[in-house]
Amino acid sequence: MKILRLILPLILVLLAGCATHRTPTDQRQAYVAEDTSRTVDLTHPPRDMWDRVRRGFSIPNLHGERVDYWTDYYAAHPQSVLLMSQRAGKYLYYIVDELNRRGLPTELALLPFVESAYDPNALSRSQASGLWQFIPSTGLHYKLQQDWWRDQRRDPVASTQAALDYLSYLYDFQGDWYLALASYNWGEGAVKRAMDKAVSNDKLPIYTQLDMPDETRNYVPKLQAIKNIIARPEKYGITLPQVSNSPYFTTVHKSRDMDIAVAAALAEMPIDDFRALNPAYNRPVMLAAHNPALHLPLDKVAVFNSNLETYTGRLSSWQVMHPKRGQSLAAIAKSYGITLDQLRQANNLGSRQTQAKVATLLIPAAPGAEDGGIRLASYDPDADKPSLRQVRTTPPARTARLNAAPSIRTHTIRKGDTLYSLARRYNTSVDALRKLNNLKSSSLSTGQRLRVPGTDVQS
Repeated sequence: MKILRLILPLILVLLAGCATHRTPTDQRQAYVAEDTSRTVDLTHPPRDMWDRVRRGFSIPNLHGERVDYWTDYYAAHPQSVLLMSQRAGKYLYYIVDELNRRGLPTELALLPFVESAYDPNALSRSQASGLWQFIPSTGLHYKLQQDWWRDQRRDPVASTQAALDYLSYLYDFQGDWYLALASYNWGEGAVKRAMDKAVSNDKLPIYTQLDMPDETRNYVPKLQAIKNIIARPEKYGITLPQVSNSPYFTTVHKSRDMDIAVAAALAEMPIDDFRALNPAYNRPVMLAAHNPALHLPLDKVAVFNSNLETYTGRLSSWQVMHPKRGQSLAAIAKSYGITLDQLRQANNLGSRQTQAKVATLLIPAAPGAEDGGIRLASYDPDADKPSLRQVRTTPPARTARLNAAPSIRTHTIRKGDTLYSLARRYNTSVDALRKLNNLKSSSLSTGQRLRVPGTDVQS
């Protein structure tokens, strides 16, 4: 008994010490998130991509006022959810396939809803770009090339690979998906400092107890809200577009310079649809030296190859020129037989710029005898009334630019205007408006004047 009386206080002191001086790792293990709740019929193959996404949910569900707020918010904007879901349809199979291959949660396929609204051309105020919103420095760290010719942060394949590499690293670093996602948004260093601060304030170093900026605090709740809606769209009155559980696109590589417009025509695709799969290219031509990756819908590959085999004209109607710094633009234009305005327009140069300040210029080639057309693969010579359609190496838009003054008007920004609404009104694209006005972000100011192409206006 005497020995027990001596040992008991010592045991109590040791237990008190363990409770008081718990390590950050112990604190993290003490946090047990609620299991992901889902009911999935695994006796049948997935009905579509949405069903396949649901089957791979494995990140614990988050509950709270912020989740309820964002779930209600998205549910109250069904058209926005529909638009994002329609955009996602082009990329979803590839992303989910990569997640499954790596053994990662399929909730990550919903992250571009939060990051970019599934718009590969999205650009934030901090210059984050693409589906996964890489800032320039992180993009370079994950080998996403960014130069005058292309920005692979916008490439759906390259950026997805980089994003999943980054997210895998963050999860290995943090050991918790909430913290990994917060790190993706805020940076792992900032999250680590917030965790250390929580420990110093006798709090658990978990996502729900960290002192974070509002954007990061709302980040995981937004993802959870999208997850809630995708999990049970009928509960929220949301109709998701049909997305087949099959590949939408595949990638081919070509060894010759090729105009974007020509590639789209050879694939018999509207150029906007082609650019949606190939948004990384900054210029109207893809250089063979870059071993360009061409993403084409699966049902367009045979058409593209067939048309390419019978193509009789130039694949590229541009020349690449490397001027000396300070060289006169007027002299360059004259030497190539084009006007100064054509040279400026081809390279997005301002009207006040008179000397070369860039290392590379694109020169529009004059139409020549080698320009020619082809019969498209879809042309049926046995049809009763065949309609011969042709592709020319000088695309119609380029021909108009070379032979006539471009049709340009200006629009004064009013309250409520967005690049998307203006693109729809003027029958153009957000990317075209950005390039025409040299915009670095999507933010607009009331009273600002924008140049808009064309004269067709939708009411």
